[in-house]
Amino acid sequence: MGNGTSIGRVRGLGSAKTGSHHWLLQRFTAIGNLLLVLWFVASLLMMQNFSYESVREWIARPVPATAMALLIVSSFWHARLGMQVMFEDYVHEHGNKFAVLALLNLAAFGGAAFGLFCVIRLALGGA
Repeated sequence: MGNGTSIGRVRGLGSAKTGSHHWLLQRFTAIGNLLLVLWFVASLLMMQNFSYESVREWIARPVPATAMALLIVSSFWHARLGMQVMFEDYVHEHGNKFAVLALLNLAAFGGAAFGLFCVIRLALGGA
């Protein structure tokens, strides 16, 4: 196995063993997002008005609050997975790639945490 040709450099490397897991996670979060967004749109269509009080009353019930929390987590997770692939493909310097992925993880975690905090606050009547 020579290192001089393209095929010689590729032979024996095999797969990284994590691509299929990442791919499946992205598909599962996409299916979850589809179902949860359909539920959310149907819930909005069934509401009489969109005043703050009526929305707060709606989200204070256990099922809507849980479904909104799941939608927030699933959406941020799905976005993080997709952007991770994009950054891994187009950022070539290892230091820059590490920094971008660290910022991506912080932004995704922070956004999801803020969304969950808002849902919990509304659901518990603290707002």
